[in-house]
Parts: sequence; C-alpha cells; structure tokens
Amino acid sequence: MVDNRCTVEVEVDGAELAAELHGDPADPAILLIHGAGHCRLNWPDGFVRRLVAGGRCVVRYDARDAGASTTFPVGAPPYTLPDLAEDAAAVIDALGPGRAHVLGMSQGAAVGQLLALGHPDRVATLTLASGTPGIPGQEQPDLPPVSERLAAFFAQVEQDAQGARAEQDAGAARETVIESIVEGERPFAAASRPFDEDGVRRLAARIADHARDIAAQSTNPYLLDAGPPWRARLGAITAPTLVLHGEEDPLFPPEHGRALAAEIPGARFLALPGTGHEVFPEHTWDTVVTAVLAHTANRDDPPRPV
Repeated sequence: MVDNRCTVEVEVDGAELAAELHGDPADPAILLIHGAGHCRLNWPDGFVRRLVAGGRCVVRYDARDAGASTTFPVGAPPYTLPDLAEDAAAVIDALGPGRAHVLGMSQGAAVGQLLALGHPDRVATLTLASGTPGIPGQEQPDLPPVSERLAAFFAQVEQDAQGARAEQDAGAARETVIESIVEGERPFAAASRPFDEDGVRRLAARIADHARDIAAQSTNPYLLDAGPPWRARLGAITAPTLVLHGEEDPLFPPEHGRALAAEIPGARFLALPGTGHEVFPEHTWDTVVTAVLAHTANRDDPPRPV
C-alpha cells in the first residue's frame, strides 16, 4: 500500500476547488462528495485510510463555499445544485480522462444522482449515503418528512443568513465557531448511541481552521436552487449503485434510502444500525468499507488519476 497524499486545485466555471488525493495513483479512484455545510475533512481520515488500504486512490475535495475552495457572499450563492454536479465532473476530468467510482453523502448523494444522470460516462459505480430520491418536498409526499426538530433547525439557518454575514464581518471567535459546528452536528446523530462530543469537537477545530469562510460554508449550501425535480428520471441511471442509509436518520428516515434504491435499476440497499444522518461513524467502518470495496471491485476500473 502506498499511502501518499497530495493536494491539487481544480479550476471550474467561476471557482477553484481544493482537492486531495490519498493513496497510490495507480489504484482505481473513488471520488468522495460531501454534504451541505461540510467540507472534505468531514470524511474521516481513518475511513479514507481503510479505503486506501483496500487498494483505492481516494479523492476528497471541498465544494464551492466549503473549506479552502472559492466562497461567495453569505446568503447569495450564485450557483445551483446542478452546478455542483458539473463541478464533480470537472474534478473527475482533472484527474485524467475517464471515470471514477463516486460516493456521495446527503447533499453529495443528490449531486451524485445528478452526476450519474448527466454524465454517465464519468461514473464507474455510484454509492449514495443518507440520500433521498431526487429532492425533498412536494416531489415525494409518499416518504416520511424531516423531523420537526430538524425542520426548525433548517428554518433557523435560513433566518440567520444575514446574521452570519454580520458575525463573519465582526470576526467570530474561534471557540464560538467550534461550538456552533458541534451543536450543528448534534441533532443529526443517532439517538441510540452517545454523541461523540469530544471527537466532533476535535474535528470542528480542524474544520474551523481549514475554512476560508466558515459563515459561507455553514449557510450557502442550504440555500441552493435544486433545479427541476429528477426522481422520475432515476430509472435512467446505468451505473451500478449501492445505497447506504442509517436506521436512525432524522433528516431522511430509512424509507428514503429504500425508495432511492427502488428507483435505480439493480441498486442494492444496505441499512446501517445505530447510525443517524452522519458521515460513517467508526462503528460502521467494517460494514461500509467492506461493502464499498466490494462494490467498486472488478467494475471496468477507470483510468488512473494523474
């Protein structure tokens, strides 16, 4: 195993995206697409190392308004969710012509769906975690709604958009930012397991130091125009698909993941016990890493990243 790491800047339309490559560039590439309000650091280092040890070159990158990538004025992101899918395609192209195995989490799962629909030639396999078929709302009244607690959380995020701008201008104290990140993660965790406050706090400190504009990161991704509904188009996805979903997800209850798998031809569904709407807690790694490595093996591996 070669556990190298290198960073690259990817030019896209109107932005620069910061990306990291982990592992041996000769191995098949897995592209990780993070969720709203997150950055590339939210993919656990230990999880990435496990994939690298399994013979994969792992690529994690900061989307627009995340981490070290280009940010925009708080409350007015000049791009849409479909634009993020185009960005993902550009990241794959920057690694070398061809395809990548794609793993998207939450909003990243929506980006992954749009990427597989719009650029099927770029997607060797698709893994969707903590996702929903298409976008939330009137498009899917057959599925359970977001919990009242999280609905209130999202309403507060939108309401505080201008306040976040003012806080950024005032230079919020680092500890205040860290505390905000910790409390922002708490309502998404599984209720059956203790919340890992110490671990989340350590990660929050890294995220705070990594972010170019933490106010933009914590606000703009929730305000994006999702574009036209696409649930009815999911049957056109041709990439072999694995759907992973926490059994205690308070944002998208498990029925969302099952419905997503049912909409995509041949998709496999895998439930994650003791897991909420969170990025693969360590107790899931044995299950998730094994499943992802099996799903991405012998799939007409894409050209190697360069």
